Amino acid sequence: MNPLLNKLQPYPFEKLKQLFAGVQPNAAYSPISLGIGEPKHPTPDLIKKALTDGLSGLASYPSTVGSDALRAAIAGWLERRYGLPKIDPATQVLPVNGSREALFALAQTVIDPTKGDALVMCPNPFYQIYEGAAYLAGAQPYFVNSDPARNFAPDFSSVPEDVWRRVQLLYICSPGNPTGAVLNLDDWKELFDLSDKYGFIIASDECYSEIYFQSEPPLGGMEAAHKLGRTGYPRLISFSSLSKRSNVPGMRSGFVAGDAEILKKYLLYRTYHGSAMSPSVQTASIAAWNDERHVEENRAKYIAKFKQVTPLLEEVLDVRLPDASFYLWARVDRDVAISDTEFAKRLYAEYNVTVLPGSYLAREAHGINPGQNRIRMALVAEVEECLEAAQRIVEFTQKLS
Repeated sequence: MNPLLNKLQPYPFEKLKQLFAGVQPNAAYSPISLGIGEPKHPTPDLIKKALTDGLSGLASYPSTVGSDALRAAIAGWLERRYGLPKIDPATQVLPVNGSREALFALAQTVIDPTKGDALVMCPNPFYQIYEGAAYLAGAQPYFVNSDPARNFAPDFSSVPEDVWRRVQLLYICSPGNPTGAVLNLDDWKELFDLSDKYGFIIASDECYSEIYFQSEPPLGGMEAAHKLGRTGYPRLISFSSLSKRSNVPGMRSGFVAGDAEILKKYLLYRTYHGSAMSPSVQTASIAAWNDERHVEENRAKYIAKFKQVTPLLEEVLDVRLPDASFYLWARVDRDVAISDTEFAKRLYAEYNVTVLPGSYLAREAHGINPGQNRIRMALVAEVEECLEAAQRIVEFTQKLS
């Protein structure tokens, strides 16, 4: 067996299952889960219709590169959404089966395993795929803690130069999971300058980009590169997905875009990896990327939901409205000394509400676990269920204090 598999940690939800083992939740309450970031809003009818209309394509093997029509739809969306100049659908865009598998596969493509000291850098807390991708590519993860004083942006200025020289790939998530923080243009300039100096590739995970609460949409990596005059998006690959934007997590549809030279090698890897998108999913994806009305309606639901839920939880927890994404990232020990795991376990036992301990989403690095004593709440259900969960959390927290 591959010995690198032994480096992988259990996924956060497996840890949560172990935490709850033997706990009988209060039967007086119906179960509500805020633990998993799985969209619960209905899938738009236009996407379901396009999916069934495309079933005739199942009789053909799909190509890894995807159809011309799909790549054109993705390129068009990028140009409209981020104000980008003409994107070449043939060389700068590649459809993928959801951003998760693509984020993992990129590390296998770009890491040079002959360099035993290779590093993959990522924010902390983080999406666990980044860590697993690093280990299985033969590299080591290096965690940069998110700083609450910097709107949870990672403090890259704290990284020593000898570390930067070993970095081959940097994962960044904006809007962030779990913090919801969005990088600004100065943040991106800092990353691009570091990439130019040390030669590493930036993987920009932007799967939450269409759920936001400000008047201006979140800045994307390719958008930042364009504004800074970086023609051709050197050493930058952006990842996006329909899962959150269009409420189709089960469809497994997304894309990568950016540096054409990297995508050329990435496509070569993927032809062997066997990750071509189903023709029917391609047809549905074209319909989704070409329509913004359902995205605006979906975003309005989240805005209304967060507007009602956040003030309730602010009464008892250290939490505020994020820049974007559908998570609340709350500190639980504001008024009482309690760990994130104990908070989650007791909340489940006494009020039948599931939240995810923040320490499960981070690693101890540089002397601290930046997720400690925090919880992540995914407000993915309809507003009534999220409000009920918030009211139970308020009652539980008031009882603690």
